Amino acid sequence: MKRELTNTEISILEERGCTAENWSEILVDDGFLPNNIRNVNFYGKIEIGAMLGMIDVEEGFQRRSSIQNATLNNVTIGDNCLIENVHGYISNYHIENNCYLSNIGIISAQGTPSFGNGTVISVLNEGGDGNVVIYDKLTAQIAWLMIHFPSVRELAQQEIMGYPKTDTGTIGHGCRIVGIGEISNANIYPYCEIQGTSHISNVTLLSSSDAPSFIGPDVILENSVVAMGATVTDGAKVDNCFVGESVHIGKGFSAEASLFFANAYMDNGESCAALCGPFACSHHKSTLLIGGEFSFYNAGSGTNQSNHAYKMGPIHWGTLERGSKTASGSHILWPAHIGVFSMVMGKLTSHPRLRNLPFSYVLATGEKTYIVPGINIKTVGTWRDINKWPKRDGRPESARRDIINFSFPNPYIIQFVIAGKELLTTLQEQQGYDVDEYKFEGCFIKYKALVDGLRYYDLTLRLYSGSLPTDEWLDLYGMIAPKKSIEDIVSDIEEGDIKSSDEIVEKLKMLFAQNKYIYSRPQTTDYAEAESKWLDMVRRDAEKEFALGDVEEQQLIEFLAKVK
Repeated sequence: MKRELTNTEISILEERGCTAENWSEILVDDGFLPNNIRNVNFYGKIEIGAMLGMIDVEEGFQRRSSIQNATLNNVTIGDNCLIENVHGYISNYHIENNCYLSNIGIISAQGTPSFGNGTVISVLNEGGDGNVVIYDKLTAQIAWLMIHFPSVRELAQQEIMGYPKTDTGTIGHGCRIVGIGEISNANIYPYCEIQGTSHISNVTLLSSSDAPSFIGPDVILENSVVAMGATVTDGAKVDNCFVGESVHIGKGFSAEASLFFANAYMDNGESCAALCGPFACSHHKSTLLIGGEFSFYNAGSGTNQSNHAYKMGPIHWGTLERGSKTASGSHILWPAHIGVFSMVMGKLTSHPRLRNLPFSYVLATGEKTYIVPGINIKTVGTWRDINKWPKRDGRPESARRDIINFSFPNPYIIQFVIAGKELLTTLQEQQGYDVDEYKFEGCFIKYKALVDGLRYYDLTLRLYSGSLPTDEWLDLYGMIAPKKSIEDIVSDIEEGDIKSSDEIVEKLKMLFAQNKYIYSRPQTTDYAEAESKWLDMVRRDAEKEFALGDVEEQQLIEFLAKVK
């Protein structure tokens, strides 16, 4: 129960260098201790909680709750907070219990802030009219639905319009904000840590005790939403972006109008109008991700794409399906579509549509682009990738709104393997059985590569222990599902049977759980033989790398022991 200050308390505060426009507008709890306040200027309505506890400044170092050297305007402070050395002011904020704020420039809220909710961006087609709404309920799957179905975007916008209007920002329970320049119009959820940040404006920072978010030194973060467990640090510049669950953005990475979903990892490079699905990864300074879909992806150094072919503007875009990689120095001229678990090398300018040639090497060699179908199924890299991703999911169970299917192979992948086998067979029938090279989508496939590709696709089909897909399957940036099931969910949205983002997530999770078991079948002898052959290929690939002198013998021994 709040009360006004006593005359004695006012005298103590004045003796300790405090001032107030109106002492009667300051309300306190019974646990308020005026001796714990020094050199504070109070403006407007102020509420201060109990000051009986200790705050963890760092591990092994606690200090008593207090407020000192600060200017506060229309601020509510919860119990047991430590606020000190505010060089500018804190204005129009509610600070919850057990917060630590030290060496602050300015923290303020003005007008009726949206905290980044409702920001509309154009991903993929950079020159588009806006196809994704950034907000605190966004997931990888909802983003996919927004891009393909405007009705989902409209539902999100209506939901955001219903958010409570406020002129006050919030700093949640247990937050730690140290050494920052300016924070304006930011909603900061519990246990978030902000350290050494330059500028934060119009953002929501989601966070929790088991999935705390961290915003680190020299970051500029504007018009964005950061999900639980995410890290933005080390000079990163992020504008008009969604930073998803357990995503890392750091080391000067520059991101504009881009989306990053669960466990994506971005350092050094830059992105624009990019949709980076789960486990998309870029580490290098010279890397640009622009106008593309990337999922379970690894960008080699110097990787970039072009979305601006000539005079019509940056309207072109493309897709690198799940598990794809780009080699160092690769350049893709959009539009293009690269199949699952494929590798792109060189400068790719022929705009190939290679969705139905999964597990391929795509090698641009100047005048010609060669496709080596299916070969990537047998590599160490593919085996390592499919085994490492589940282990690298850093999200606690409480922060897993993005749905990820790690199964390999799965119905989504297998439909392209089937299509790839049919395609290669058709090329032989149409172009002959004794030619040196086959032509497809402006690219070339050598005779031996085609024959081997048929063999690799046959092996991959035998590796699959589920029912063969009869309908089209979709990959919603991590979650695979039958197209018909997704269309049913969209129909429910359009008819008003699904009314919120949370209901969409729950519906998708139910669908994910159903598909986990419906499409499985007992493993057969044929499967066991195929798996044995596949793992033998992976081992031989590792031994080949060892023979090149690039791997220590002990590393080889340890790796071979894992391949089983």
